[in-house]
Amino acid sequence: MADNHNPTSGAGSKDLSASMDGGSGAYDQLVVCFGEMLIDFVPTVGGVSLAEAPAFKKAPGGAPANVAVGISRLGGSSAFVGKLGDDEFGYMLANILKENNVDTSGVRYDSTARTALAFVTLRADGEREFLFFRHPSADMLLCESELDKNLIKQGSIFHYGSISLIAEPCRSTQLAAMNLAKESGSILSYDPNLRLPLWPSEEAAREGIMSIWDQADIIKVSDDEITFLTGGDDHNDDNVVLEKLFHPNLKLLIVTEGSKGCRYYTKEFKGRVPGVKTKAVDTTGAGDSFVSGILNCLAADQNLIKDENRLREALLFANACGALTVTERGAIPALPTKEAARKLLHTVAAL
Repeated sequence: MADNHNPTSGAGSKDLSASMDGGSGAYDQLVVCFGEMLIDFVPTVGGVSLAEAPAFKKAPGGAPANVAVGISRLGGSSAFVGKLGDDEFGYMLANILKENNVDTSGVRYDSTARTALAFVTLRADGEREFLFFRHPSADMLLCESELDKNLIKQGSIFHYGSISLIAEPCRSTQLAAMNLAKESGSILSYDPNLRLPLWPSEEAAREGIMSIWDQADIIKVSDDEITFLTGGDDHNDDNVVLEKLFHPNLKLLIVTEGSKGCRYYTKEFKGRVPGVKTKAVDTTGAGDSFVSGILNCLAADQNLIKDENRLREALLFANACGALTVTERGAIPALPTKEAARKLLHTVAAL
């Protein structure tokens, strides 16, 4: 396995540019995102506890939904599959998806459960703490019979997280959707998106997240999640990542390191791509924005994974997407356009 820790070169820029533009068949390269969508309530001021917050601003959230909107905002084609409450918040969220050109034909509504809510505190360093209201929420009640199977079959990439694995019936529904996508030739993309307060225990979270690990073609995991999933091992150790997290069928494993950038691992090569510096106001949605950036490139050209120079440029573009998202409050409102990400990269390159 070759090791490349040098900054991204300019090789392959023309080809990657085509990928970031979506390529000639951009709107045929559908990314289907499965899972939760909810309302984030964010304090109007930073650095306070929930009890100390003078007021809250509501913002749409939920990692899979964030990724769907992020891809669409970058000029790609995306769909969201999930369940919302048959309530004002649910219809508000569905309208936000539609306003952002996300296909909502896979969205269902539940009259017996509410749309999920999350109160998110923003500490002085911009990091988050969560308080969830899901007892149960509508997203947990999606049944296999409610899946839009034709929509899932159309996807070139099927993206999902682990939160839908926490409870039935949604767990079985996610597994069925993953199998259907795999059988249809989709690439399976997995971002565990660890949210410990939602799981019964740490062990349940570890077992649940790892239970579907070996089915994914692409996995994005944070450095903190590596430490958790490996039981405390050093997330900076390549041997830990390769021996404990890289499975034989995996095409690409990405480790995000916040503002420092990301590391990547394939069967042929591994390396690090530097981060893009911005001033962090709110880190909510940064990882989802990163995922949107890399999946948007891969949906247009899946061969990126085989070409290290082009993969590195795609990851640098994804880093720029994440870096822009932290400069504003809220996830979906802060997701960047392709033009904004490119402009940031050009500005950094000129320094």
